[in-house]
Amino acid sequence: MTIFLSAFLLFQVQPLIGKVILPWYGGTPAVWMTCLLFFQILLLGGYLYAHLLADKMTVRWQGRVHLAVLLGSLALLPIVPDASWKPGPNDAPLLSILGLLLVTVGGPFLVLSTTGPLLQAWFVRRHPGRSPYRLYALSNAGSLLALLSYPFVFEPALRLPVQLSLWSWGHVAFVVLCGSWAL
Repeated sequence: MTIFLSAFLLFQVQPLIGKVILPWYGGTPAVWMTCLLFFQILLLGGYLYAHLLADKMTVRWQGRVHLAVLLGSLALLPIVPDASWKPGPNDAPLLSILGLLLVTVGGPFLVLSTTGPLLQAWFVRRHPGRSPYRLYALSNAGSLLALLSYPFVFEPALRLPVQLSLWSWGHVAFVVLCGSWAL
């Protein structure tokens, strides 16, 4: 459930935050490419964190460190961009978009991106000889459901503030689930 929810939230936040900031910056390809660049870099950063944590620390310290990171991500909620981030006529959109994304969703997104590889590593240590690839399949299912459900369910049925609130509460549920693994 933890891996499924993390993947769902990870792929749900990208179109959600894009819908919020797109009117502020316009629908140019540069806006979308900047968002894509940001999310890919943080995804890579999350994988690097998971690798270093699993490779360089004892299991006990892995759980402690990750629990602290999980709890820290709660301080960054809700993921509602402040109107002060709206660009002015002379603002450089690239830096403004990257700054807005970093401050608004950067921490929670980074934490979510660590879940698949980190929990798979923990699973292998707890259950030697058992394949962790069913967890990978759950991650893919969560990602696919998020990508399909956003434009067909969430976007048309819910106002944007409700979507942002639901996502933030989903992140709280994720922290509780993932925190139980970290203990």
